[in-house]
Amino acid sequence: MTHVLILGGTTEASALAAALAHAGIAATLSYAGRVANPRAQPVAVRVGGFGGVAGLVEWLQVKRVSHLVDATHPFAAQMSAHAVAAAAQAGVPHLALTRPAWAAETADRWTRVADIPAAVAALAGGPRRVMLALGRMHVDAFAAMPQHRYLLRFVDPPRTAIALPGHRLVVDRGPFTVEGDLALLRREAIELLVCKNAGGSGAQAKLIAARTLGLPVVMIDRPPLPDRVEVHDVAAVLHWIGHAADRGV
Repeated sequence: MTHVLILGGTTEASALAAALAHAGIAATLSYAGRVANPRAQPVAVRVGGFGGVAGLVEWLQVKRVSHLVDATHPFAAQMSAHAVAAAAQAGVPHLALTRPAWAAETADRWTRVADIPAAVAALAGGPRRVMLALGRMHVDAFAAMPQHRYLLRFVDPPRTAIALPGHRLVVDRGPFTVEGDLALLRREAIELLVCKNAGGSGAQAKLIAARTLGLPVVMIDRPPLPDRVEVHDVAAVLHWIGHAADRGV
């Protein structure tokens, strides 16, 4: 019997859950638990960690998972590494549903950095108005550069105080539009954008807006991940579930 475990939290994971439900394929969508009010899903949902690789292996075995699809955020490096290891140990076919990374265009003014500490270091210098398009997890690191005025945009209101001395918070849920992000950047007089290379179209509006306004962008590269098979659309996952996984691909 087919039972697909989707490691989710992305729009791609939700789209896959909808497609599996439409096809009558049993699936469970797992959230890490960082979003307070995730959207309703047409498949079974679980929230929270598994307890490392061993816990994920046990869950795969107890729930008789036939296919594991990693549709987590491109920066969820630990969970993706755990998925690769657990799938191998449990003997469960594994696939990653990922967004293609963004690539700079001619008019873009990107400075590429390896990680959050490097992004913080890139903000050395005089005060500027900076938009941190990073989500909640990493913004406190930028308290090391308190001279700036920061604009934050979160999906949910923060549960704890934000460590940045000078900031404004916007609570909003995407996908965002270029027109909306142009208006936001102009209204807040933003001079610099910091973001992760999440890829995909849903979060790209801010980059197009920055390009239009000629603003510099500090772009954080994706973390290294173990070797794995990756696809970029739901149709490819459905094909794999129906065909390729049976051959051990």
